[in-house]
Amino acid sequence: MMKHGLLIAVALMLVTPVAAQPADVIPAPAALVTDGMPPVPVALRAATQPYMEFRTAGFVGWNPAGPGILIATRFGNTNQLHSVAMPGGARTQISFEPEPVANGGYAPGKGDVLLVSKDIGGNENFQLYTLKEGRLALLTDGRSRHTGALWSRDGTRVAYASNARNGRDSDLYVMDPRDPKSATMILPREGGGWAALDWSPDGKRLLIARYVSVQQSELHLYDVATKSVRRIDNPKTPASYGGAKFAADGTLFVTSDLGSEFQQLGTLDPASGRFVPHGKPAAWDVEAFDLSPDGRFIAVVTNEDGASKLRLLDAVTANVMLEPKLPTGVIGGLEIAQAGPNAGKVGFTLSSATSPADAYSVDPASGAVTRWTMSETGGLDPAKNREPELVRVKSFDGLMVSGFLYRPDPAKFPGRRPLIVSIHGGPEAQTRPGFQGRNNYLLNEMGVAIFYPNVRGSTGYGKRFVSLDNGPFLRENSVKDVNALVGALAKDGGLDATRFAVTGGSYGGYMTYGSLTLFPQLWRAGIGIVGISDFVTFLKNTAEYRRDLRRVEYGDERDPKQRAKLKEISPLGRAETIRVPLMVVTGGNDPRVPASEADQIVAAVRKNGGQAWHLLARNEGHGFAKKENQDYQFWSSVQFWQRYLLDAK
Repeated sequence: MMKHGLLIAVALMLVTPVAAQPADVIPAPAALVTDGMPPVPVALRAATQPYMEFRTAGFVGWNPAGPGILIATRFGNTNQLHSVAMPGGARTQISFEPEPVANGGYAPGKGDVLLVSKDIGGNENFQLYTLKEGRLALLTDGRSRHTGALWSRDGTRVAYASNARNGRDSDLYVMDPRDPKSATMILPREGGGWAALDWSPDGKRLLIARYVSVQQSELHLYDVATKSVRRIDNPKTPASYGGAKFAADGTLFVTSDLGSEFQQLGTLDPASGRFVPHGKPAAWDVEAFDLSPDGRFIAVVTNEDGASKLRLLDAVTANVMLEPKLPTGVIGGLEIAQAGPNAGKVGFTLSSATSPADAYSVDPASGAVTRWTMSETGGLDPAKNREPELVRVKSFDGLMVSGFLYRPDPAKFPGRRPLIVSIHGGPEAQTRPGFQGRNNYLLNEMGVAIFYPNVRGSTGYGKRFVSLDNGPFLRENSVKDVNALVGALAKDGGLDATRFAVTGGSYGGYMTYGSLTLFPQLWRAGIGIVGISDFVTFLKNTAEYRRDLRRVEYGDERDPKQRAKLKEISPLGRAETIRVPLMVVTGGNDPRVPASEADQIVAAVRKNGGQAWHLLARNEGHGFAKKENQDYQFWSSVQFWQRYLLDAK
């Protein structure tokens, strides 16, 4: 901590005071520290302005007491909650905080209480509040981490997980939000992977999950009256359970990869632990589902090669009742209205290459698709945005890996184009064909192609695929996948293999550093965002409630053999091979990948005579959430690419 504080102090001394900035330079936001970076010219803001002003609208939930919905969107510096009374109606802001407020839910039934969650500065110590008349009323302790708030069906109680007891373990609590003093720990647990999933319809039982790893989770049932808990999945057949919900008749529907490569929908018998698939064997992951209030149908979203497909299935026969026609894109926030004037309608968020995220619904009776919001795109025509191409390549060991390639318009930008390889985080995540936002400026105005790989360890391609990078001894195979994909792209007649760059956030930040150190000959430059530079120091310094969960994925630094391998594969130990310019982006409050991971890679690169820009936000966590910071980060990255990727060299 002392070292990091000293580096910040030194960096602050290097920053030119805002008052001394020339008129043709954009002052950095007050919370940003720009170390070793040039100022951003006003001309760049003018050139990019339309691309910075797109909005999104995420479906948050139905209003059980009225005809409208709750959405999260931004009109100022951060996402806030808004109500929309009718499709195409005004987005009426109802939360007004300096920090993002993007999650919330009304009490089922009469909707008399709106419960929301918020942290400070990206520290992820989420607190629970009630929101009324534009004001938040704190329900929790103001310092610990409180997650997964779940209303009971009658709207009288909320279950949630909290590490208030010791900062490490996620215990289960129940509270009536109308009386914060009613908060009671019902179930002390060990570990950070516990969460409440659903209340039984009669409110007498609470379904609880324990996340062990992407390959394994457990389901437990808590009896409210007896205060007893028992495991209901079969421990002899460990599996991953994605979602779980009680039907109105008490039937427990779950998604699981038990007996399958993919998460499939089925029912679980709490008495025997027997899982029975509902319908045909899954060919892709079922990533979300919800049950209609009348028990007639189930809304199911599958992830098919990265694109989302929504279908309504008969709850008894599993036959497809309706498959609404939707743009190719990514669906999130699925929820069926359980009561009120919209009862039975299916709400969700949809994002595509030609449309930012917006709120939609489907009427199961008529099949009609309704778009509730029409988010702005800064005056630009989103139909002109390029759809991605799916690229598949065999990696070094014959494994098929893939990614999405976005090309600039060849009529506007003829010839071989420079390429940015942008690697997703997680690692248990997946790049999918959604809206490109600011990156459309790189494609449409700079003529830069962008490739998003899904290397081994990504979700969406089966449980074997997601496990192929586990632990320190398999970790670098995912970096080798990037090498294989880039090798194929280098032979593409539309791409300039002498101008390839790499970037990524979180785990993608590690992949950026790993790619620059393992295969330095491929790259002209790189930008690492909130990335791991040394696995041992990362595991030592990450938030305590996360440490054991990350050891399952990356390795256990307490084991001498694993520790030695973790050190060997850490980019920090071979930073001398980074001979191309590097930009590092850091959140000062990041509980996941502490800012010290950025400090040490920047220091190592500079010590070896390399070029390193460092952008630190003291009011952000694991990625920038405030628009003013996001904008400045983007402008800085554009300057970086202009200088080190687009130059003729």
